[in-house]
Amino acid sequence: MPPVSTPRPPADLLAARVRDPYPYFAWLRRHAPAHVDRRPGRPAVWQVSRYEDVRALLTDPRLSKDPDRVPGYVPGPAGLNRHLVHADPPDHTRLRTLVNSAFVPRRIALLEPFIAQVAHRLLDRIEQAVHIDLIADFAAPLTFRMICAILGVPAHLDTAATRDTLMATIAPDPSGDAGRAERDLHELLDALIAGKRSGDAPGGVDLLGALVRAGDESGAISEEELRSTAYLLLLVGHDTTMNLIGNGMLALLHHPAEAARLAAPGAGPGLLTTAVEELLRYDSPVRDATFRCAGESIRLHGRTIREGEIVSLLIGSANRDGERFADPDRLDLGRTPNDHLAFGYGPHFCIGAALARLEGTVAFPLLLERLGPVQLAKPAEELPWRPARVMRGLAALPLVRR
Repeated sequence: MPPVSTPRPPADLLAARVRDPYPYFAWLRRHAPAHVDRRPGRPAVWQVSRYEDVRALLTDPRLSKDPDRVPGYVPGPAGLNRHLVHADPPDHTRLRTLVNSAFVPRRIALLEPFIAQVAHRLLDRIEQAVHIDLIADFAAPLTFRMICAILGVPAHLDTAATRDTLMATIAPDPSGDAGRAERDLHELLDALIAGKRSGDAPGGVDLLGALVRAGDESGAISEEELRSTAYLLLLVGHDTTMNLIGNGMLALLHHPAEAARLAAPGAGPGLLTTAVEELLRYDSPVRDATFRCAGESIRLHGRTIREGEIVSLLIGSANRDGERFADPDRLDLGRTPNDHLAFGYGPHFCIGAALARLEGTVAFPLLLERLGPVQLAKPAEELPWRPARVMRGLAALPLVRR
């Protein structure tokens, strides 16, 4: 059977993907629900854009999370890819079991007073400021403080410099020294692990200390897996929720009636719960699902995804699919049901989902209450979005008080 041909995406939609991927996603869902990008010298990448396909493939055992199945492909910093996001069973099961206890919802719920305390302190600092960067002044330090508390990162490493070292690995500065950034990251992780071995235990959950002991005492996790897991948890535990807060506040600024609805005195916890879910759906902090490749040939929409080819499951597109969500491009904070895929689905469902939801539940009402009337300090089309493949988030959200 001859291959099924598909039209090429319009150049203007491709060019705007970082700033606004949703018109491109709509084009894919309509014209090319299984679209392949083939370039010389690179692995083929399939983009899957419809909700039902994305959800089904998130649990399909024919897809593998092992990047070694794609010769020459390294998804991230060298030496830091042996973690649960890049593992199939039984390794995925073993690694997830080691970290799961720190992220169970009942344990995460105990952090609510601490999250609120940190959020209030950050807002105190900018209470009199006219110009605010919601990312640098609030979303980044809040979310990093929380994941540092869970991992047991000492206070002297809970800094903007540490955050910059992490973020440089997913949205590198093209003018910077990529090798230096990677070396800095390895040095940071080695220092964290060495500190745990020397008895550094700042209190709290101290998940990293528990992982170090698991490796040293029983061999349950290798040294490479330990370093990779520390990197993964620091990064995604911070980045996902930072994006939720930034993307969510931008959506509320664009929809003042919905913001007023959430801020109203009688809004209640029910609306807050559905609001966080809708903000996760509307502009998902994770745009593409993490790495997957075909472990065997897969037929989809008349096309064949060959073994060893990368499959990109477009979560951001699935969450705007009109076949699943009524009026999908409308922000409706009371939307229910809302079975979005912002945290994935199936065995690789985001382990930090409860933490992200709780931080959003604390952050949004406080921001609406304490910031007062604010507006964008520059046109929306000039806002800087980080050009990361998996995540979708703003590099800055400059606001000015009215």
